[in-house]
Amino acid sequence: MGCALRLLIALATNALALWASGRLFEGVSIHGGWAYVIGAVVLGFVNGVIKPILTILTLPLVILTLGFFYLLINIGMVALTAWITPNFSVHGFWSYVGTVFIIWLLNWAVGSLVDEGERSFSRTTP
Repeated sequence: MGCALRLLIALATNALALWASGRLFEGVSIHGGWAYVIGAVVLGFVNGVIKPILTILTLPLVILTLGFFYLLINIGMVALTAWITPNFSVHGFWSYVGTVFIIWLLNWAVGSLVDEGERSFSRTTP
């Protein structure tokens, strides 16, 4: 599968996760289609660039807290996305936790489906 297609799938998954979070949690509000598109792009960027750097810099703290600080890093990435993206806001700690969980769950599920599809396609293609 091409890199561009994988990127589009990741952006669509992030947009879907933001939509689901907005529907499930009262503290999450997203208004307008462009807010989903911009939010998905910003979330993809901060998770792909900023989060790994923060994780490496705070690795001793992540290990010391048995991974709890990693949840706070993820919350920070959603907060940064909400701060940058127009018409997108999250209010309340549990709304952040729920949004992080929804993003993780959908990215994991879609990623697993894409990986399985690639494996089955490569087995059938000579």
